[in-house]
Amino acid sequence: MLGDTRLPRRQRRARTLVGGVALLAATALALSGCTSADAPAGQAPSQGSSASPAADLTLKIGTLLPQSGGLAFQGPAQEAGVALAVKDINEADMGITIDVAYRDSGDTTTDTSNIALTDLLGDGATAIVGTASSGLTLSLIDRVADAGVLMMSPAASSPKLSDYPDKGLLWRTAPSDVLQGEVLGTTIAADGHSTLGMVVLNDPFGTSLAEVVKENFEAAGGKVVSQALFNEGDSSFDAQISEVTAAKPDAIALITFEQVKIIVPKLVSGGFPSENLYFVDANLADYSAELAPGLLTGAKGTKGSPLVDTGFNDRLLELDPSLTDFAYAAESYDAVVVIALAALAANDTTGNGMASKLQEVSGGSGGGTKANSFVDAAKIIRDGGVVDYDGASGPISFGDNGDITEANIEIFQYKDDNTYALWEG
Repeated sequence: MLGDTRLPRRQRRARTLVGGVALLAATALALSGCTSADAPAGQAPSQGSSASPAADLTLKIGTLLPQSGGLAFQGPAQEAGVALAVKDINEADMGITIDVAYRDSGDTTTDTSNIALTDLLGDGATAIVGTASSGLTLSLIDRVADAGVLMMSPAASSPKLSDYPDKGLLWRTAPSDVLQGEVLGTTIAADGHSTLGMVVLNDPFGTSLAEVVKENFEAAGGKVVSQALFNEGDSSFDAQISEVTAAKPDAIALITFEQVKIIVPKLVSGGFPSENLYFVDANLADYSAELAPGLLTGAKGTKGSPLVDTGFNDRLLELDPSLTDFAYAAESYDAVVVIALAALAANDTTGNGMASKLQEVSGGSGGGTKANSFVDAAKIIRDGGVVDYDGASGPISFGDNGDITEANIEIFQYKDDNTYALWEG
């Protein structure tokens, strides 16, 4: 049932930059697809201000975030971000109350997400925060859109989501991997590598990101000499490791989830230098408790880095003291806030009603007054104005396709203890 506001238990850690070159601001990511402009007749986006709500709104939100599966190590931070946003919104008493239910998305090897979605839809959720996986998001969006429910992913990054025909109901606060792939591909080349091998998860996230990495690495003068695919749920990667190393690449990019915990020890013990390994956002994590010291020394990785200060993470720790990884917590927080602001602006908690105002409240349609907190943003709306919300993850600014139009992609490097920090190169 909706109304279970307890934060599920979980754990782990994240954060880092492109040494001296790290910050990539991408504007003009607007591909066609999941946009408020595609809302059904009668729900066309409004560019003007809205009247203050006549009565308090109650919004039922469900989460589909990873409590199990290959991305479970990121789930606790995402759920903590949701919980903190719900707390801030409910305590603000600005005319909207959030009723939230946390559910497990699992991964593509199980039917967990479908069962959880059925539960949430049956209980009347009109907005869903999730999923973290591009593959799961693509597998669920038709059901979600057909139900007229808004879906806001804080982490799914496949470019395939940008132009998916989702009835204007799929949005995301994480950047498309068009950005991460550009930074990763050019960084590998800038590090002096001329040949690249890749071990790639065979799903919309893995194959799409690999394609962008290849395009940018080869545009910089390099050559991808091997790309070995595996499927989610596989437990042995010997064939992929053999295929990639046989091509004798200078560097290897690991476009995976937590499968790196099995792949890396075999690569390094087989003689491949750890400093020539490259990670991505879906596997960049603290492995100090799981891998032998020194196993990752010098390896690099890319990740979208929100513009958060330590105060935000401290607030998350007050809710869940076991957190050691904050990946996508800020994006999850902002997902809830922009949904709530859109509901206030539309005076409507239906999926289509909220979708019609998301671009406006994010500043994507221009002309709004800047606000950096839910309270300040809500006041602007209730006073009859138009808000431009910039949140814990930075500027949101949704484009016509539901993607954010700006992002920071940073480069991190592993230390001897298998933790990582911003690359200072």
